Amino acid sequence: MDEEDSVMLQIFDWVLLLVILVLAWRSLNDRDLFRAVIKFIALGLLLAVAWVRLRAPDVALAEAAVGSGLTGALILAALVRMRKREKAATRSRSEDLK
Repeated sequence: MDEEDSVMLQIFDWVLLLVILVLAWRSLNDRDLFRAVIKFIALGLLLAVAWVRLRAPDVALAEAAVGSGLTGALILAALVRMRKREKAATRSRSEDLK
């Protein structure tokens, strides 16, 4: 690998680190829960890329499968159920007031 490739990979690594940090901060501080979950899933995928860059493909696969895929799907399912229950509770309260 020549020096130009090495410099480009270092730049990529620093940009990846910066995007991971910003995405983690934004997913924690987003008021919209759906957007926060989507950012969390994207964060898991970028962490998998970081593990590949660290030459740990087994950890990268686990991060992509569990960290992004399974956990993201479970959090999205919980969010959908929570919103359905909120709507049902709102309907029942409005019917009680009538």
